[in-house]
Amino acid sequence: MLFALIFYSCRNSQKSDEETTEVDSTSSNALYDSKQISAQNVFNSIPARADILNLISEDKIEYDPDFLNNPDFASKYALENSRALNLGVYGADLSVTGSFDQTQESMLFLSCVNILAKNLGVSTAFDQRMMDRMEAHKEDRDSTLEIIAHSFRVADEYLKENGRPSTSALILCGCWIEGMYVSCQIAKKVSSQNTIKTILKQEESLKHLIIMTDASGLSKDASYILEGLKTIQNDLKAANTSGALTLENINSISLNIASLRKKVVETF
Repeated sequence: MLFALIFYSCRNSQKSDEETTEVDSTSSNALYDSKQISAQNVFNSIPARADILNLISEDKIEYDPDFLNNPDFASKYALENSRALNLGVYGADLSVTGSFDQTQESMLFLSCVNILAKNLGVSTAFDQRMMDRMEAHKEDRDSTLEIIAHSFRVADEYLKENGRPSTSALILCGCWIEGMYVSCQIAKKVSSQNTIKTILKQEESLKHLIIMTDASGLSKDASYILEGLKTIQNDLKAANTSGALTLENINSISLNIASLRKKVVETF
């Protein structure tokens, strides 16, 4: 999963350990503990930002806007679940454009993120100050990715503190789904064993994502997300059992992530 959660991957491993310990020792709510720890485990299971950027350089991966969600859809999402999922989708797309130094495209997807964040009541995480910081550091890829990371962490914390864990979980799911989708598209385009290897490694992050999402109390309307993720989990298990770094080995993963992603981005 090359790009999913890149904005969450700007983490400090020591801080992560401290946060996990604090949750274990101070929280009296076991379910809340489970969700918090699982979320952190998702973040810790993904490729580091530096590894992703190195992979782009080593495999000479080129930016392709056709892999990303249509920016015109942003204002059409009317359901809370769709808004949350596609905030994650556009967040992943924003990190993709940032990774490829696509400044104008980044501003376009930042606008999509702002629209959905406002509709979900987390616009303070993507306020004018954040926009100004993005503009000031637009030539510094590492700084812009950290700014994106910070804003999504703020939104995540706000939603959990205000009793909306399922909304937070769906944002994370949308991001993971988009990242895996883009990664599979890139794998097909460049036939890179490194990319395929990175995709296969996401079995661990998906395991924790499913645990966290299942514990968040999704509505019936969003149950298809868990069902789709569990199907992909089975695909990943089978592909890792085979161990082959071939496009054929990730064919089921690619098909099922594309099917799930299509439903996410086309449900308004």
